[in-house]
Parts: sequence; structure tokens; C-alpha cells
Amino acid sequence: MTTPRPEPYPEPFFTPDPKSAAHSRIADFARWAARHRGAEGIQDPTDYRALYEWSVTDLEGFWAAVWEYFDIDATTEYERVLAEETMPGARWFPGATLNYAHHALRNLQADAPAITALDETGAAYEITGRELRAQVASVAASLRDVGVGQGDRVVGYLPNTPHAVIAFLATASLGAVWSVCGQDYAPKAAADRFAQLEPTVLITADGYLFNGATHDRRAASLELAAALPTLKATVLVDHVGLAWPEDGDSGLTVPWEDAATRVEYLTIAPVPFDHPLWIVFSSGTTGLPKGIVHGHGGVLLEHLKTLGLHTDLGTGDRLLWYTTTHWMMWNLVVSTLLTGATTCTYDGSPVPQARPDLLWELAARHKVTVFGTSPQYLLTMAKLGIEPSVHDLSAIRVVGCTGSALPASAYPWVRDHVGAGVQLASTSGGTDIVSGFAGGASTTPVWAGELSAPSLGVALAAYDATGTPVLDQVGELVVTRPMPSMPLYFWNDPDGSRYRDAYFAAYPGVWRHGDWITLTSHGSVIVHGRSDATLNRNGVRLGSADIHDVVERLPEITEALVIGAEEPDGRYWMPLFVVLADGVALDDSLRVRIREAIRTGASPRHVPDEILAVRALPHTKTGKKLEVPVKRLLQGAPAEQVLNPAAVDNPDLIAYFARLGAERNKRSARDT
Repeated sequence: MTTPRPEPYPEPFFTPDPKSAAHSRIADFARWAARHRGAEGIQDPTDYRALYEWSVTDLEGFWAAVWEYFDIDATTEYERVLAEETMPGARWFPGATLNYAHHALRNLQADAPAITALDETGAAYEITGRELRAQVASVAASLRDVGVGQGDRVVGYLPNTPHAVIAFLATASLGAVWSVCGQDYAPKAAADRFAQLEPTVLITADGYLFNGATHDRRAASLELAAALPTLKATVLVDHVGLAWPEDGDSGLTVPWEDAATRVEYLTIAPVPFDHPLWIVFSSGTTGLPKGIVHGHGGVLLEHLKTLGLHTDLGTGDRLLWYTTTHWMMWNLVVSTLLTGATTCTYDGSPVPQARPDLLWELAARHKVTVFGTSPQYLLTMAKLGIEPSVHDLSAIRVVGCTGSALPASAYPWVRDHVGAGVQLASTSGGTDIVSGFAGGASTTPVWAGELSAPSLGVALAAYDATGTPVLDQVGELVVTRPMPSMPLYFWNDPDGSRYRDAYFAAYPGVWRHGDWITLTSHGSVIVHGRSDATLNRNGVRLGSADIHDVVERLPEITEALVIGAEEPDGRYWMPLFVVLADGVALDDSLRVRIREAIRTGASPRHVPDEILAVRALPHTKTGKKLEVPVKRLLQGAPAEQVLNPAAVDNPDLIAYFARLGAERNKRSARDT
């Protein structure tokens, strides 16, 4: 793949204020590490490169420093930091026992808000640190009473509300294992995930809010409960005020009010460092979703590093990051509590039709310091002409962005419409590690269209086709040394073969994530998109994200998807599908403008063969474009072999691409 870059590299788009950088937590950590851990090469605490190099060169020293700096409270101490440096199978902190829930609750101020609950009506309520601890204790006792013990699974069918946070922490406090998905999943799609786990308890809500409507999920909840034969009880949450049926055949049911209002003493069970904490699921676009198991200790350290150091969160901060419970960002939203900061939950559409700037309004009203979102949200704000700065956003110091590559065009918009002093921190990671591979920090500059740097402790590299590390060239994203939050294992994968095949088949002993990236000589990371969706025309490779970036800047285009499909006769078909803005027609003039934008802004060799207008594009439930499944449909693969409709946000769209693929294959067969 080639991505020509201008030389010399441009000056940073944003440079941190030196005084603020020096007073950040990551700079304080660098000073502490140099003083207490002998971190070599750190002369200036704001020199991120020096800190990063030490973090990946001396893995044991770095992760021991994270442990000590954040004062991990272990019931029994670890024998050594990294007993076996192998991938997969690294053994971190053997001998240590601890509990994530204890650390999530210990730094909260008793009378200050721990959680601020928001929804798209603009309503809000707060739960203080004391109230949160009391409710966790109550729900934990209720779970214990219905038979939940260490290692049992508790699952949630819940929107992003405090109920989900409380239920998770109660589960973790018992040493039980948590999993959750949002209520926009159909009961069958949720059962495809949860039935694999043989859960003991289901916690489910009566419904959720979205775009001005209340979505009743009572029948769906009871249908899901009936599909989980191992349940001993179902806890019913009254969230939107719909009455649950008083009878039925769903077994033992417990009202949330009864489960969460008991007066109980919170007893937290210490568990081994690698004891399962939660199970997050792959998108499940093909076959059953894979259950990815993460441990208490690995998540605890990784999220303290990510939120405490990279995001600079601490007591007095407030984080509002739009997410659903089935996106890995929900897990980080919960982990905000580890730092002593307040986390905000939000139930509703990110862009309610009646109040499209609502999230900015809420951020202003509640003095949010870190505002998190996705590239699509920022691009939508720009295209709608939203002006966030009409609200008082002076408390915001960071806008975080993840989910896909953030185009360079979005950076000036944030500066001009949110605040010139606000740092735009684009990040890239995955459900697989429930964290990030690259992002930003208070001490890193920002280049438009680029992620500031690899994350601390992540031995990130870009491999060329021969498996050789390259700089300033596009390569496969790999991680060459272990991370504590890499999965313990996949659920129902007793010999580990599915786990090894997912990440280690291409380069034994090295994690291959499946993204194209460029590591630049000035220290940043450029993400080009999924490597299995690469555009390879006449041997010249280009990431699909590079095309999407250029096309989606055009005001007439809401969203774009480009596909490179190898055809049976040896030809290579590269169509571009576009979703048009309201009132726009795809005429010859617009097609010319799109092609010219791609020719000059991305690559003259990757101008599409056809440009086709579609009413919408299919995504996973977490909002990622279904590039590879669409490619396979266009190549003529049957839809039932390509993807699980329950994992798609709009399954009706699949028929269009399947029909288009079938028609092309028929024509190809006739021509030959």
C-alpha cells in the first residue's frame, strides 16, 4: 500500500501548553518513575517519547511503576511482574489477589457525585460515592441470595444507565463474571451471546429512550429470559416507567428496587490477578459472536494507565463519552471511577432530532472536562451546522474520539467550534484489549489526521509483507510484546485454537490486529483502516479510510463506503457507495467532483469504477462499517454465509448488496 506524504512533515496542529503539560498526571508519573523506578532516559517529564521508550523496553519496570504509582491494594502481593513473556499465554503478576470493584469504589468522595445519569430529555440525577457503594452492596447481597458465587455469570440487557454500572460492580465484587449488551439487540441476538455463558442471573430493563421515542423492551426481556435455561432469577429494572407483568412463566423475578435498596455491608472477594472480570463479544457478523474474556488485574492496570495517565482523569473531573453498553467504550466509562472522577451515563440518541446539540448542552451544564465521541458524530455536527460554542464549554480540556479513523478535516472544526485550547485526542484500540493501541496524552502534540503516539506499554509496530518493521510506510498493526489486558482466552475455546488463529496465525508470537497503520518518524500513528478491507488495485494498496476521509468531506455526502472486490474472471471491481445529504441528487456533476476529490486527495490509481447512491450503509451494532461482509456479498457469497443479520444495525440493507453481487456474478458467468 502506498500513501504519499508531503515532505517535510507539517508542524503540529496542536501543541500542549507547557505549564499544563508539566502539571499533568502523566508528567508527575514520569518524574515518579525516574525517581523511584530508575526509569532510564527520562530527563524531561514532558518528553513523551522518552517515557514511551522506557515503557516498552522495560515492561516489568513500567507495569510495576503503574502498580505502585496508583497504589494497587492487593490482598496478597505478586511474586514478580511478568513470569512468562509469551504471546499468547503471558503470566502477569502471579500470586497477587485483588478485586477491580474495590478499586472502583475506594477513591470516590462520599458526598460528591460518582455517577451523573443523563438522558435525551435533558433530565439528570446524581449518585454520590456513598450512595453508589450502598447500592452495590445491596445488589451484591441480592445476587448472592439467588445463588451467584465466584465464577458464575451475570448478564445485563440494559441501556447506558447507572443500573448497568451498579450491577457490574456488584457482580465483580462477588468474583462473578459480567457481560452486557444494549436493548437494541433483538432477543435472539442477545441470546446468541448470553446462552454461551450459561448465566445464573439476567438483569434487564423495561426499555430505553432513542430519538424522541420510548422503546418498550418488556416482551423482549422476557423472551430473552426464556431463552436462557440456566437462569435462577431475573432482575427487572424500572427505567422508563413501564409496568412489568405481574405473572408469567419467566421463573423467579426480583424488582430492581428490592434488589438495590437493602441495607447491607459490602464484602468484596479477593480473586487472582487473572480471574475473569467480564466477557465482551466480537461483533458476530459471521457465526456466533466470540466471547473475549478479560481479567480483574489486567483491566485494572490498563484502565488506570489509559484514564489516569493518558486522559489525565482524577478527582474533580467529569467524563461524558457517548456509548452503548455493548461497545467497549462503556467499559472505559465505568473505569472512570477508578481515578476518582465522576462518570456520566447517557441514554438516548447522540443527535436527537429535536435537539441535535444536546450532548454539548449537557456537557456545558454539568461542567464536563473530557467529552468523548466518534468521528461520525463530529462530521455530522459540522454538516448540520451545529455551533457547540453557544454553550459554555470552558470546562472541556479534551475531546476524545474513537471508533474509526478521524479525518483531518474534523480537527479545525473542533478548534473553531469547541475551543482553541481543547486537545483533540483521536484514539484507536479494540474490544480485544478493551483499550487503545495509540492515542494522545497531555504531553503530546497533535497532527491533523493522525493519532499522537503509541500508548504507553504498547510495543506497537508496522510490519511490511515480509514481517519487517517499517517507518513512514504503511504496514500491518502488530504488538510485539504482551499487554496485561490482552484476553485471558475466548469463551468455549478449550484448546485456545480460536484465540491463536484470531491474533497469532500471521506472525507466531506477535499480535496482529488487522489494521493498516503508518508509524511516522515524528512519533505519530496514522490509521488507514482494516487490512482485510484493503484496496489493492494493480498491486498498489490503499486503506479504505483514506477514500472515506476525502469523500465524506464533501457537503453533499453523508457517508461513504468503498469496496475492492476480486472477481472470478480476474477483474477487480471497485465501487463507491454514497449516502447523500437531504435534497442532493447523484448527477454527473457530483460524480465528477467525487472522482476528482479522490484523484487529488487520496490516489489517482484508486478512483472508483462506479459511484452508486444508497439510502444507508450497514454497520455493526457498535457503528463500524461492514466493509468485509459487503465485499463478500458483492463477490456473490450467500448472505447466510457472510454475516449474522442480528449483528447488523439495519439488516434490511443486506438484501441490496446481496442482489447486486448476484447480478454481477450472473453477468460475469454469461460473459465467460
